[in-house]
Amino acid sequence: MCGRYVQTLPAEAMRRLFKAGGALPNLSPNYNAAPTQRLPVCRFNPETGERSLDVLRWGLVPSWAKDLSIGARTINARAEGVAEKPSFRSAFKARRCLVPADYFYEWKKEGSAKQPFRIGRADGPPLVFAGLWEGWQDKQSQEWVRTFTIITTTPSAQMAALHDRMPVILEEEHWPAWLGEEKAEPASLLPLLAPWPGELELVAVSKDVGNVANNRPDLIDAV
Repeated sequence: MCGRYVQTLPAEAMRRLFKAGGALPNLSPNYNAAPTQRLPVCRFNPETGERSLDVLRWGLVPSWAKDLSIGARTINARAEGVAEKPSFRSAFKARRCLVPADYFYEWKKEGSAKQPFRIGRADGPPLVFAGLWEGWQDKQSQEWVRTFTIITTTPSAQMAALHDRMPVILEEEHWPAWLGEEKAEPASLLPLLAPWPGELELVAVSKDVGNVANNRPDLIDAV
């Protein structure tokens, strides 16, 4: 599971990273991004032919859902069933996105306790996760809510010592196909949903990160 992450990249820096157009969202650094929060993602708009930065709710809500509550259970989509599972298959075919992050958090069991770690690229660039997005309309208010999920896969050898899952990390060369800028059959994208082969940096951090109310720069400091 990828249930918390860090996103501090300013909107202008994300625009440059993704070469996005359109209006920029108003963002604040988030050192403890959590499910149901509104967070930035990169999408491709086939009508304008541009990438855009948009703020979506974390926890994918399928169009057929009765209410938003399912989103608490769909913050991640397992790569192994993403093309067939009813909650995700429609989005996988046509609504894929990129999710930027500085780090993600994971917890390692140490006896009866759990020690949180922040995990990032050892070479420094931001992480970019493979995501899916969906639109859901409230039948009473008619309001549209757009949500997203992060795809997870089996761990790399490095991550396996910490946890049995990890988010799918995509390199820039694969962004056009993933976003739908380049024509690609969904089945051809499945090989991208593999453990990232690069070197990660795993750093133990404060247990304060376990409380979603905590959102401070020192959460990512080594302990």
